[in-house]
Amino acid sequence: MFRTPIRRMATAARQSLKIGLIPADGIGKEVIPAARRVLEAIGSDIPKPEFVPLLAGWEVFVRSGTALPEETVEALRECDGALFGAVSSPSRRVTGYSSPIVALRKELDLYANVRPVISVAANPEEKPAVDLVVVRENTECLYVKQEQLVPTENGKEARATRLITERASRRIGKMAFEIALGRPRKQVTIIHKSNVLSVTDGLFRETIRQVPADANGRYDSVKLEEQIVDSAVYRLFREPQIYDVMVAPNLYGDIISDAAAALVGSLGLVPSVNAGDKFIMGEPVHGSAPDIEGKGIANPIAAIRSAALMIRHMGYTNGADRIDRAVDQVVREGQVLTPDLGGKSSTDDVLNAVLKKL
Repeated sequence: MFRTPIRRMATAARQSLKIGLIPADGIGKEVIPAARRVLEAIGSDIPKPEFVPLLAGWEVFVRSGTALPEETVEALRECDGALFGAVSSPSRRVTGYSSPIVALRKELDLYANVRPVISVAANPEEKPAVDLVVVRENTECLYVKQEQLVPTENGKEARATRLITERASRRIGKMAFEIALGRPRKQVTIIHKSNVLSVTDGLFRETIRQVPADANGRYDSVKLEEQIVDSAVYRLFREPQIYDVMVAPNLYGDIISDAAAALVGSLGLVPSVNAGDKFIMGEPVHGSAPDIEGKGIANPIAAIRSAALMIRHMGYTNGADRIDRAVDQVVREGQVLTPDLGGKSSTDDVLNAVLKKL
């Protein structure tokens, strides 16, 4: 897990913590309220939380014509952090629609999506079999959404621009090294495909390799490795223990982090934060899950862990540790689990079990 906060907000003088809540679509409306309940339950480990309900998502787009209202963005600029639920972006092209989570990452310069993937050992004294962090560049690559459809004599031709910049690569590399410094193994692995994409992935790889050289010895204790992306996925499933901190461009990071969730049982267990230098937003990685929306069986653990990750990055490590321990106890005991983990419990059952452990 993270052992070094990205942002250190915690001060004795701070009286309140203003947190934006964006449930958005699908099961986001079920799991974000659960995360709120847990933050309220940790009492004095954080300043008194003030929650600000905000709108975004496909359903908002259908009603209003915009998936991310300007009022939501402006309200978030006044918050200390936020929790985002899930978005039901359509797989087809819809005129005027753009993913609100992608837009928020750009608006608030949340350039890093950081996803710890950690298994729960049967014995709390044992080390987890899987303990890695995927650090994904959040603003570039193919996700700049510069696409065009060109008619040709042989039919339609689709093209997309892939953007990789030295600036974005440098700061995501620095983020990865900072996270590695706070972890026992202190290892960073660059994920790339520069044997084929020698210009774009080549720039990403070379820029991150330069980060330690420009840091005046700060990262001398961190071991630097690299792995071709297809080989990395193979080895991730065969020998996940070789990885500590994996840093990747946007698309690779998206795929790797979701794939890694399979190693610990479910996307419903895996948290993330979208992090910048001035703002932090927790986000469970499971998506909107329309097939189980409204059934009361969505796993709230990823959202709860995302809330813990958010306050950890703010510097409130005691509260984050309490939440993580409570969740681990519930998972380890295996008595109160939602269907994605083979159980029969409801969202509220799991929430109440975590609250009881707290």
